[in-house]
Amino acid sequence: MRFVCTVIFLTGFFAVTRAQQLQVYDLWCDSKVNPVGIDDPAPRLSWKLKAEGMNILQQAYSLRVATAADFKKEHLVWESGKTGGDESAYVPYRGPALKPATRYYWQVKVWDNRKRESPWSGTAFWETGILAPSGWKATWIEPVQDTARSLGTNIPALMVRKDFNISKKIVSARAYVTSHGFYELSINGRKVGDELLTPGWTSYNKRLQYQVYDITPYLQQGSNAVGAFLGDGWYRGRLGWAENFGVWGKTLGLLCQLSIRYADGSEETIVSDKSWKGTGDGPIVMNSIYDGETYDARKELDGWN
Repeated sequence: MRFVCTVIFLTGFFAVTRAQQLQVYDLWCDSKVNPVGIDDPAPRLSWKLKAEGMNILQQAYSLRVATAADFKKEHLVWESGKTGGDESAYVPYRGPALKPATRYYWQVKVWDNRKRESPWSGTAFWETGILAPSGWKATWIEPVQDTARSLGTNIPALMVRKDFNISKKIVSARAYVTSHGFYELSINGRKVGDELLTPGWTSYNKRLQYQVYDITPYLQQGSNAVGAFLGDGWYRGRLGWAENFGVWGKTLGLLCQLSIRYADGSEETIVSDKSWKGTGDGPIVMNSIYDGETYDARKELDGWN
């Protein structure tokens, strides 16, 4: 009996060891780890191999995507099946059309040139963005502003804000934001995200980038406030060294949409609209991508955001 038990133990040990000789790790989607706000209809998936031995090559892979991390049949969206090839970077998703504002979980397993099969990788995810213009419920807000500028004179940054109330338990929340000019968004007095110069450089007559943020930890039951600074940026600020103010446009604006999901299954959307308040009389009295910023602390408005 002792001999039989030992054989069974060793068999299991070697099976586990073989599985550990080939593993998949470091999963990326569109060059990001677990990104939120992917607007690509066919995100590109990447992974790395960890293997024992030399000259190990991937010969096939299998991808699976689901709407739940358990990958049960009812949650599966797409399975590639065993697919021959050594691709492990920027492999496009080839499943059914993705839904907006939805989280998708994915895993991958591989086979190598020694006929070893890896276990399924750890679980990664991506979350889609709005995907189509029709998904935007927000409208552009453009506070009253001075759009004329003479040589050597800079216009102050704008401030916009809105109060709103939450009476239910929050499960998750996202902010979808873009602007004409720069924006800096904050909720309940905290700056949202760690990015600067958003929404980023672009050719404004062709496209406008937007960012998506997980704002779940920023919100609270009861009273909430959302606010944003708006600055000239590349949109309205001068480009180059000549006085060419307002190359793309002379009016700054914000497009902001907060989507909140509650524990009872309901959803609520807070959007930029005419109910927001705006002013140009704030502490940033001058802002420029070339000349920097002038901040007058005497003009601070406590609690505005």
